[in-house]
Amino acid sequence: MSWIQKLYETYNNSQSMIGAELSDNEVPLLPICHTTQKAQIEITIDHKGRFKHASVIPKGDSRTIIPCTEKSAGRTSGEAAHPLCDKLQYIALDYKRYGGEKDSYNESYLALLSKWIEYGAPDNVHLIQLYIKQGTVIADLVAHKILFVDKNNKLLIQRPVEKEKKAGLDIFDLLSGGIDPKTNKIKPWQADSFVRWQVEIPDDPQSAVWNDQEVIKSWTEYYSSTKAVKALCYVTGEENFVADQHPAKLRNDGDKAKIVSSNDGTGFTFRGRFTDANQAATVGFETTQKAHFALRWLISRQGYRKGELAFVAWATSGAKVPNALETPLSVIDAEEIPSDVAQTVNTAQQVALKFKKKIAGYGKEIGDTTDMVVMGLDSATTGRLAITYYRELKSSDFLKRIENWHESCAWMHQYGMVEVKSEKNDKTTKKYISFIGAPSPNDIAEAAYGNRIDDKLRKATITRLVTCIIDGQPIPRDLVESTVRRASNRVGIRDPKDKFEREWSKTLSIACSLYKKFMEKKEKFDMSLDETRQTRDYLYGRLLAIADVLEERALYKAKEKRATNVARYMQQFAQHPFRTWNQLHSALTPYMVRLGGAGYYKSLMADVKGLFVNPEDFMNDKPLSGEYLLGYYCQRQKLWEKTRKDEPAQDADNGDENSDE
Repeated sequence: MSWIQKLYETYNNSQSMIGAELSDNEVPLLPICHTTQKAQIEITIDHKGRFKHASVIPKGDSRTIIPCTEKSAGRTSGEAAHPLCDKLQYIALDYKRYGGEKDSYNESYLALLSKWIEYGAPDNVHLIQLYIKQGTVIADLVAHKILFVDKNNKLLIQRPVEKEKKAGLDIFDLLSGGIDPKTNKIKPWQADSFVRWQVEIPDDPQSAVWNDQEVIKSWTEYYSSTKAVKALCYVTGEENFVADQHPAKLRNDGDKAKIVSSNDGTGFTFRGRFTDANQAATVGFETTQKAHFALRWLISRQGYRKGELAFVAWATSGAKVPNALETPLSVIDAEEIPSDVAQTVNTAQQVALKFKKKIAGYGKEIGDTTDMVVMGLDSATTGRLAITYYRELKSSDFLKRIENWHESCAWMHQYGMVEVKSEKNDKTTKKYISFIGAPSPNDIAEAAYGNRIDDKLRKATITRLVTCIIDGQPIPRDLVESTVRRASNRVGIRDPKDKFEREWSKTLSIACSLYKKFMEKKEKFDMSLDETRQTRDYLYGRLLAIADVLEERALYKAKEKRATNVARYMQQFAQHPFRTWNQLHSALTPYMVRLGGAGYYKSLMADVKGLFVNPEDFMNDKPLSGEYLLGYYCQRQKLWEKTRKDEPAQDADNGDENSDE
């Protein structure tokens, strides 16, 4: 029950955020007895309960906080009506007359609304009931061109082919209808529209009912008064009204899985030990609502989601914390990202410094002793959600571990994406940017197993990496070796259409990150070229880079577009370096001639060969470790930096063997 208690505390510490408007993708912190739905139609009535007008709601504005019951919040179908805003099959008396195919639940909807009104609902709720009882909801929407009917006065299943699309948004843009070719079922159509309300009352500026604090408070008080059974809440230790059901929609709006559930009266959820579910454990109605709503809000606000998997870290104070499962680019603010988006070392270093300052800023804002929780969720079925990872720690420890992960696993990556605004107009375009830091667990999983990685393997890999980040566990050897193998298989992951080889370049830099992290307790590696390092694998990596850049320059000069010999033989080189190097070196002769002798490259290769301590090291043909990729990456980076500096002055090495580095 510890996780519920921590979430319950977080909700109580974040009261100011309840109902606050957020971005389109974020779920607000909900008041208890409420949920959210995506509405398609907004109906406005006047102070006498008469229809005024209606409109179709754009997707970006459709998220609506609505009153609900425990049963309606978790419904998949059936008679569990929401008490105010709902679908046409619940609120429209003329639903069947216009061709609605599902069962109509107007009676249960009106019964629930009437009980609330008897308790003392605000005037705008009375007016909504008055309008609904007129039985013209769909008729009014048809008359005002919000819904569309055929010649038989039945709602159209989809936009007719002959009907031209008029300017502006219409209901078919939101609920397209038609037959889904995969399931052979009717897609959501006009009759499935969800309706929210506006009530215009003179001298009352609050016309949007879903944002009316008086309505929210009234429903909360009424529904809480309907609870009858009290028992000991295992979270608070107090006598409270017992929850009949627990909220869902934790990871997204369509999520039906629940962490806490005991609705199986015929299976073996509790039978054999208890006669009813409450004997197993009881959680207070208010407690579970607050805890689950806090969790949903936190996942939306600062969590990590990939398919069915979700991870979230939070401070019980309610303060925002950095996402532990992302790159530094997602932690620093967009305006802090350098405007120069070129792939340079300087830009990458700026990102690293700003990330460090951001982490320090979180430390000052949160404090050192604030309680922190890291939680992972996953579901094996659509109805059951499991807590796959759970840690409680202090904020100072959490931030230190995040910073340590990004420092110990740091490498320069060139696959970061940022949105850059055009100077001519407000349009934004995505551009690549270099950054120094750790790759995200999802990027590591794809680097190790490819972009088409199985969902189960992806989730398992991410979960394993979370223990490395939060618990300080070593990087798994099999993950490092798999990434190194893929980085060595350059031709295998090379896309001929991508002249920059972005996927391979990304895999290479991630492999360097992981190998550096894996070896941190034995030895330290720099991201810059170490020209004094004399280990066999590092030197072979440098030789490979020199040969690769030499051939790339020669091919560029001849305007040839094809993979280099190094790219083709890289995997073989990793297994048999001495034998493969002799092949590669002999194949360089025509490219050296094309570059006028390539004196600089020949001199550099001779210098690197001279660093081998023993001739036996150079002639040893045993497989290379991941260290060779570090030497390869650093030497290649150094050569291309030199190329960018010297061009156009230096035309691909003019044969001067004494040319100055």
